[in-house]
Amino acid sequence: MNETYEQAAKFLETVFEKSGLDLEVELKESEGRCTINLDGRDAELVQADGAEVLEAMQHILNQAFGRNLSGGDRIICDVLGFRATREAELRAMALHAAGQVRNSGLAFTFGAMNANERRILHLTGG
Repeated sequence: MNETYEQAAKFLETVFEKSGLDLEVELKESEGRCTINLDGRDAELVQADGAEVLEAMQHILNQAFGRNLSGGDRIICDVLGFRATREAELRAMALHAAGQVRNSGLAFTFGAMNANERRILHLTGG
């Protein structure tokens, strides 16, 4: 396992321990990316409000540890499968929007999205 990913996971464990949050950190590495999965009694706090805390943690980890990674490698944070669920929702939205555009011929505009959501829609063709 990449040492930088391990350092990032250890950093989060320390933050959770010092803050009193009951969260377990599980590290998964594959294909140039690392996913840090969070689970525990306080997992829903990290997922609340559109997972703003999750996004903030991911941003901090990539700022602090990302420069030690090669090329386009990134650290991804997830909690209770939030990212997979959100990705499925966004794919469904993209397919629905594409169908509406085909049927009506009118442009479809999505509401505000974060960078990860825009990337998913771009990959789905939405």
